[in-house]
Amino acid sequence: MSAVNVTNVTVLDNPSMFMNPFQFEISYECLVALNDDLEWKLIYVGSAEDEKYDQVLESVLVGPVNVGNYRFVFQADPPELSKIPEEDIIGVTVLLLTCSYQGQEFIRVGYYVSNDYVEEALREEPPTKVLIEKVQRNILADKPRVTKFPIVFNSGAPAMDHLDAQKIPDAYAYPPSDLAMQTHEGGASSSLSPDSMHADEDPTEETCIPSSPPADLMHTDEEASESNRPTSSATDLMTTNDTEPADIQAFDSMQHGDTVRRGNLHTPQALQEVC
Repeated sequence: MSAVNVTNVTVLDNPSMFMNPFQFEISYECLVALNDDLEWKLIYVGSAEDEKYDQVLESVLVGPVNVGNYRFVFQADPPELSKIPEEDIIGVTVLLLTCSYQGQEFIRVGYYVSNDYVEEALREEPPTKVLIEKVQRNILADKPRVTKFPIVFNSGAPAMDHLDAQKIPDAYAYPPSDLAMQTHEGGASSSLSPDSMHADEDPTEETCIPSSPPADLMHTDEEASESNRPTSSATDLMTTNDTEPADIQAFDSMQHGDTVRRGNLHTPQALQEVC
């Protein structure tokens, strides 16, 4: 059982111009009083080619955390352009919202982000040098990827350690073409469903947002060991094998035993779930 359950995340001010701050309204519940603060981070993946371009946009400590329900707005500055390869500024990348306790990450919410020019003329004929003041970002707020990790909460033994050797079920990736379409059409902020994040839920259950599966299905590598638990870096692409029923729920949930595969975010083949 997890001591902390994230019940809702809403992306605010979306879509927005590239240089505007990121804003997330986060709701969570605490079932057990915690000895230390929770650490929230927002990470921007600057390039799929190398994790050295990942930027921690903001890191905040929230506490004390007693039993009850909480809500706050997490704001972070945009990424530093000087730390992003210029060829990767325009296009699709990933944003990660993570929460840790005593240095142990227990939840990660990943979003696709599409950066493109607002003006059609600039989209059709992009200038040689990026005009960042004319670039808009669109976070795919209604297609989050949620990964939960079993950790120790004020306890002498890890929670859910029996999950270590299990593989994840399958999940769906959001088609890049649809993402680009939504970028220019605009989209309202969407929130994560609170119903699928209860502490007593089966953490092996893999679900995702769409009411019907997109055409792009993911594939999986062979099972990884405990030492391969993913870190906060999001330059690795996770994939799975089989197909999932259409009547799936509101979350994707992956566990730490899954193997990751490095890929290029800017190719259709690799534009799959990144967490």
